[in-house]
Amino acid sequence: MSPSTGKTLFATIFFTSTFLASPVVAQTWTACNPLNRTDCPHCPALSTNHTFDFLTSTAGPTWNTTAGAITYSEYNGAQFTIADRGDAPTTQTNFYIFGGEVEVWMKAATGQGVISSIVLQSDDLDEIDWEILGGNESFVESNYFGKGNTMSYDRAVWHPVAFKPQDDFHNYTTRWTKEEIEWFIDGASVRVLKYEEANGGKNFPQTPMNVRLGIWAGGDEDNDPEIVKWAGGETDYSKGPYTMSIKSARVKDYSMGKEYVYGDTTGSWESIKIIPGNSTIEKQLNAPPPLTASQRWNKLSSGARIGIGSAIGVTAIVLIVLAGIYCVRQRKAGRKERAMADLAFEHERRELNAYQMRMANGGFAVSSRGIEGGIF
Repeated sequence: MSPSTGKTLFATIFFTSTFLASPVVAQTWTACNPLNRTDCPHCPALSTNHTFDFLTSTAGPTWNTTAGAITYSEYNGAQFTIADRGDAPTTQTNFYIFGGEVEVWMKAATGQGVISSIVLQSDDLDEIDWEILGGNESFVESNYFGKGNTMSYDRAVWHPVAFKPQDDFHNYTTRWTKEEIEWFIDGASVRVLKYEEANGGKNFPQTPMNVRLGIWAGGDEDNDPEIVKWAGGETDYSKGPYTMSIKSARVKDYSMGKEYVYGDTTGSWESIKIIPGNSTIEKQLNAPPPLTASQRWNKLSSGARIGIGSAIGVTAIVLIVLAGIYCVRQRKAGRKERAMADLAFEHERRELNAYQMRMANGGFAVSSRGIEGGIF
């Protein structure tokens, strides 16, 4: 195995002997392979061109976090962080494209052995990749796989860059048609793969793909030694956390329809059926935002506004009347309590005066026999 072997190769092999939550396979897997089954779910089509701005909002319902946790920042967008062993935060679209463009603004993570990745993958394991190593500040890698074929390891190409991918955001774009795949960095084409160049087309990615963004530790000590070597060495988690940032992702589907369906188990471009109809994903993405209270008010007819205003006015009057009645009752109750208190005070005052008069008249004289005229 050569260093050009990417995470995808290892994930395909390793998946058969471990569980999905493994940090290596968390990004590249398939729940149902149409090459082996004919009852796999249909692929919901994007059928439009849409930009997901992670600086102003989360990924939303059209993306699904398949591993770990993703946070969001108004300055750096979606944050994919490795803080401990086993961390491999990943998100993928709930939609597919059948030919198209994927443009991602990404700042790669630092850290030896840490891999920042942009992946297009189909249910039958066709795949197109960008992979950036945290410890490599001079190159980024493009790669592809067809049907999970791991018989040769010469697909990866390392592209020199005049910047450090870990220092700032850069544009990584993939343009995919049935004739070729083209990779771009900051708008400049860096690689073109023709259909016939991929083992006569047999290994050319050609089935509907979703988009996956994620980070994983290729340098984890439990990985295959060749994978650790390819990743640039073992990952030192004590020097983390390591974070990949995604500012935005633009995804364009070149096909139009409601769903994509595998017509047989060949996995060929021609076998894919495009189900006509309106894309539910497109409808969801293009749905207008909920109206504000003022917007809802402005949309009402004048009659409805008058009716609502009248109802509010009547309600306010009723509340005012009820409040007045309550206050009157409270005042009456207060006057009654005051009158009773005054009577009690007058009674006590009279008793005190009577007592003082008896004292003045010797009513409680003291003798050798005790208190006279007292209570004993």
